[in-house]
Amino acid sequence: MQNKKVKNILKATVISLIVAFLILLIICFIAVKLGKEKFLMATDFIDMVTIENVEPEEKELPVLQEYAHVKKEGAYLTNRPNYGENYASLKIESIGVELPIYYGKTMDLLKKGIGHDNDSYFPGEGGSVILMGHNFGRFLASLPKVKVGDQIQVTTNYGEFNYTVYNAQVVNENEVNKVPIQEEEEILMIYTCWPINNIGYATDRYVVYAK
Repeated sequence: MQNKKVKNILKATVISLIVAFLILLIICFIAVKLGKEKFLMATDFIDMVTIENVEPEEKELPVLQEYAHVKKEGAYLTNRPNYGENYASLKIESIGVELPIYYGKTMDLLKKGIGHDNDSYFPGEGGSVILMGHNFGRFLASLPKVKVGDQIQVTTNYGEFNYTVYNAQVVNENEVNKVPIQEEEEILMIYTCWPINNIGYATDRYVVYAK
């Protein structure tokens, strides 16, 4: 009787291991077959099904820091876009990128285009403008191919702004001094997770700087 119970337990354990292995194989097959972008979209769907009562803010793309700063009196927009609004577009002709810019940085917004760190300045305000995007597919997978001297165009609903790339580097998420919010000069900083082929959480960012 005792041996029969042990055999049943071992049998159940083996079956569980086989099922887990098959699930892992299926996930790997999906990742290879559909590509990284669709795979991540699928895992997002799994998250929505399996995680309950999660606020959108808890699913944001990890950013370098929540910044606190005081904007120059009278130097910023009087009619600011609403959070989540598509108020501009980003064009980097040298790498074939043309995407909408949304005011905010939630995962839902970053699935649709480029996010604008709502703690940074707007184009034309004379301070740091920080944009971010996913590191795959039609988003910013080609960002590391941007070269010094390349042009970046940001077209807003209140004007067009052209920037010239002057630097690019890999920055750890804790090196907030390398992605500073300042008001001395207008600097556009665009970043994505690094390495580009990374899946899941990454602690490094690839940042392109332009003036």
